[in-house]
Amino acid sequence: MFTGIIEELGEVVDWQPTPDAARLTIRGPLAVSDAGHGDSISVSGVCLTVVDRGEDWFTADVMAETIAMSTLSGITAGSRVNLERAAQVGDRLGGHIVQGHIDGTSTLLSITEGSAWRVLRFSLAPDLAPLVARKGSIAVDGVSLTVSAVGADWFEVSLIPETLAVTTLGLKSVGDTVNIETDILARHVARLAETSATTGRSES
Repeated sequence: MFTGIIEELGEVVDWQPTPDAARLTIRGPLAVSDAGHGDSISVSGVCLTVVDRGEDWFTADVMAETIAMSTLSGITAGSRVNLERAAQVGDRLGGHIVQGHIDGTSTLLSITEGSAWRVLRFSLAPDLAPLVARKGSIAVDGVSLTVSAVGADWFEVSLIPETLAVTTLGLKSVGDTVNIETDILARHVARLAETSATTGRSES
């Protein structure tokens, strides 16, 4: 589990694709400072498992399904990624509960500059729209954010200078894609509503 509070910007060192997977190596001194084999690290919102590590780098295997549904399919050596180590019991929950199990990707539709913030509008797939609410939580490339506005097929987040400076979101341009993960509570509520409706139809 993660909290969506990014700890450092990592750099992709190597990306080795295979027919049904890939091996990813990332430089991230803080992320590996206390990491061991089998530990989880969020890479731009995707939970990956450490299979090897050095003084300032770690390697993880990425499954074909993860590559297909995330932005990891487009990374190359030199790409910057958001890194967060898994939360520990007793940690402050500065963001919200983030699993690292992304729902898919969204496209950056527009950027609006404010006096002390930047508003980013992203596309929103129809199947995810019911899970995104104004003032609710969403993880964008692993960053815990509050939805500032939402429409039928889009949502917006407002970013302060600190978020722009310490995450990859400050580097994004219109047309770029990001990984998104909706709030786990919204997922479960939607599932309960779905099963309740199905049960009701069956009984009638």
